[in-house]
Amino acid sequence: MNACRRWFIAKLNNAVAFNKAESGSAVLVDVNTGEVLAMANSPSYNPNNLSGTPKEAMRNRTITDVFEPGSTVKPMVVMTALQRGVVRENSVLNTIPYRINGHEIKDVARYSELTLTGVLQKSSNVGVSKLALAMPSSALVDTYSRFGLGKATNLGLVGERSGLYPQKQRWSDIERATFSFGYGLMVTPLQLARVYATIGSYGIYRPLSITKVDPPVPGERVFPESIVRTVVHMMESVALPGGGGVKAAIKGYRIAIKTGTAKKVGPDGRYINKYIAYTAGVAPASQPRFAAGCCYQRSAGG
Repeated sequence: MNACRRWFIAKLNNAVAFNKAESGSAVLVDVNTGEVLAMANSPSYNPNNLSGTPKEAMRNRTITDVFEPGSTVKPMVVMTALQRGVVRENSVLNTIPYRINGHEIKDVARYSELTLTGVLQKSSNVGVSKLALAMPSSALVDTYSRFGLGKATNLGLVGERSGLYPQKQRWSDIERATFSFGYGLMVTPLQLARVYATIGSYGIYRPLSITKVDPPVPGERVFPESIVRTVVHMMESVALPGGGGVKAAIKGYRIAIKTGTAKKVGPDGRYINKYIAYTAGVAPASQPRFAAGCCYQRSAGG
């Protein structure tokens, strides 16, 4: 465990430096048991020598900091649409930009149409928003909750937050649309890792643990296995050429990931000139053993 954690921290520190980020957090989970194998924050500190260490550096941001999850929720949108029969695996969506009450829904690049796999690979806001608008507002609220968003992990760690989750009964169309690409809720990096651990176990939700789990906990099925398997396969395209996570690709190793970016919310509830960049996923994609969630904070001009 110590060797794993040291390696994990080193990789996070390298990633924060490479991306010129102000800070970063990452969590690694055993998909089959729910064990948290590693948590890391950068910049970090030496617990054996706290002299001169600012309090800010001693905060475990994996459990205390909350962010809007951005596009990392999109696999759950596709799963929900497949489960409800809104689309089929081979469906093609019109992804031309459109407006909702004066608000333009568009993608980073313009695509006239995309397959469901393409929607994930290109991280299409247009695509997932159209799926969301074709379903009741309660559909995504229910799915996100099933995968653990809005719920504390109950690890007993001091300072853990359960995020912010909408309780509203009535949703406007623009709220439904933006909810499908990760706005209107807030999660911790640990919660994000738990979502992807549930994806990696093909829809089996297991409680997280910071101690050895023996024997393994059976867990609770929260989503049909066949649908989650289908979407995990689609997520492999994100790390392939043309995908938003191609830099995460590992030669000779199959991974299923999703990247995302979201604006950071300031203390007054307004967006500020900083962004959170995410990568979350499972590996190996053929039979996932590990789930990870990573996020980096940087200024808009960084």
